[in-house]
Amino acid sequence: MTSPSSANPFGPDVVAAITRHMNDDHPDDNLLIVRALGREDSATSARMSGLDGLGADFVAVVGGAEKNVRIPWGRELTERREVRVEVVRMYHEACAALGITPRGEAEH
Repeated sequence: MTSPSSANPFGPDVVAAITRHMNDDHPDDNLLIVRALGREDSATSARMSGLDGLGADFVAVVGGAEKNVRIPWGRELTERREVRVEVVRMYHEACAALGITPRGEAEH
């Protein structure tokens, strides 16, 4: 039996839509998040490979090799709309950590 916190509240179609959006529209954000929050400061690229209620999974290129990076959300997520809010928070946190000025809210 699966405990509620270990079950993915997001079906495969939702995961595919979110990862496609992040990889197609926000590849630079993925990289900033992996560098700052995933502590992979030498990553040269990153793509979101999955997510669940507890965090996001990325595949980063570090030192010329692919590396899996898991970054937990700030809290457990249960609804699709919460993912956007959490990814934007992570982006702003990553920008602050790296000393980068984040783009405006309308640009997310």
